Amino acid sequence: MWDYPLTRGEIYLFLENKYGQNDFDEALLYITDNKLVFRFDKFYSLKNDYMIAVRRIKGNKKAAELIIKAKEVGAFLVKFPYVRGIAISGSLSKNCADDNSDIDFFIITEANRLWLARTFMHLFKKLTFLVGKQHNYCMNYFIDEAQLQIVEKNIYTAIEVATIIPVEGDATFENFYKANAWSSDFLPNKCMRLAIANPLKKHWYKSLVEMLFNNRFGSWLDNTFMRITAGRWNKKTEQKKLNMRGTVMSMAASKHFAKPSPENFQRKLIERYRLKVSMLLQESEERLAQ
Repeated sequence: MWDYPLTRGEIYLFLENKYGQNDFDEALLYITDNKLVFRFDKFYSLKNDYMIAVRRIKGNKKAAELIIKAKEVGAFLVKFPYVRGIAISGSLSKNCADDNSDIDFFIITEANRLWLARTFMHLFKKLTFLVGKQHNYCMNYFIDEAQLQIVEKNIYTAIEVATIIPVEGDATFENFYKANAWSSDFLPNKCMRLAIANPLKKHWYKSLVEMLFNNRFGSWLDNTFMRITAGRWNKKTEQKKLNMRGTVMSMAASKHFAKPSPENFQRKLIERYRLKVSMLLQESEERLAQ
C-alpha cells in the first residue's frame, strides 16, 4: 500500500493465512523466480525499483532516531494523572519515518477517567505549539482499562495491535494483549509480543491529583469533558474542517475511548487494500498463464 518493501520474516508474520516455514519459503522463491515479486538484498517488493529499498533503509534509520525521542516523551507522559500505559503507534511503530514524521502515541488510562486524563494531557499539548514541539506529542488514540478490547476487528486494526511499541506500563499492556487475542485470527503467524514496557512508577503529584478526583465530582467532570470534547469534534466534522494533512477532522468518542473516526480513514483504506489484492492476484494469474 505504501511502496514499503518487506523482509522475508515480515512477509511471513503478517500473512493472513497460516503456513509452514518450508511451504512459505518455496512459495516465496517461486514468485521471485517468476518476477511476480522482486528481491533487493534482504527486501522484497512488488515493484522492480531498487530505490524503494533505499528509501526504506533511510526511513528505518530516521525511525531509530525518533524512537529514542519517543521513549523519552512516553516516560514524561505517563506521569500525567490516570495514565496507565503508553505505546508508540502510527508509522513510527512500523519502523518508518521521514523528516516530517510525527510521534504518535496510543494511551491507556484508568477505567472511567479517560476524559480527565485526556484533558490534562491536551492542555499541556497546547503549550507545545508555543515552542514548535507539537509533532512530538501526537496523542490521538485513547482507551481505558474498562474496555481494552479494540471495537473494530479487521486486518487494519489487527496490524495496529500487533505493531504498537509499549514503552510504559508493562502490566497494562499484558492485559491489553490478552483482551485483543482476536488479532491472531487475522495474523495467525504473528505472536503477540510480551510487553516490553517499563513498569509503572509512583509519583506523589500524580497520586495527589488522582486522590482529589477519585470521587463523584471526578466522575461528573470526566463525563462533562467527554460531552464538551465530543460536541466540539462533531462541529468540526460537520463544518468539514481540515487538519494539517488536508483531511477532514473527525473523532469517535465514548466513555471508554477517544480515537480517529474509522469512517474517515480506516474503512476506505481497507477497501483500497482488498481491491489491490484482487488486482494483484488477477495480474499474477495472467502472467503465469502466458
